Amino acid sequence: MCEEHRTDATPETSVAYRHAPTRTYRPAEARRAVERAVSERCRATHTPCDAQALSDALLVTSELTTNAILHGGGITDFDVTVEGRGVRVSVSDRSTALPVAKEPVDRQGRWRPGGHGWPIVCRLAHDVRVTDLPAGGKCITAMVPLS
Repeated sequence: MCEEHRTDATPETSVAYRHAPTRTYRPAEARRAVERAVSERCRATHTPCDAQALSDALLVTSELTTNAILHGGGITDFDVTVEGRGVRVSVSDRSTALPVAKEPVDRQGRWRPGGHGWPIVCRLAHDVRVTDLPAGGKCITAMVPLS
């Protein structure tokens, strides 16, 4: 679990610039939504977009959406919000299980494939929250800095 990880009883709402939520159920669509939201914010504020920061946000988006599909029973909701100096990515799924980082080797000392997504999210995001949803499942929200 991330050191910055928090669990909340109810999801937070944002008062900053919001990208209109869409029914995004594939990682590629989620990445496009993040790229569009960040690009629109940069255009609207006449500020340059940091390519590395955008790349980090896209990687976090890929990991959260892929993990929701592989381990969470599928994506049930997705939202991207650009606020202040960061982008907040929220992915909901059907599972109540908290994400965990797996050991890179099994008991026999063999390297395991995968298991890198959650550590990547924890490393690139400044704030990661896992929220239980009233109808079941969870929402993972990660704030990725844009500068």
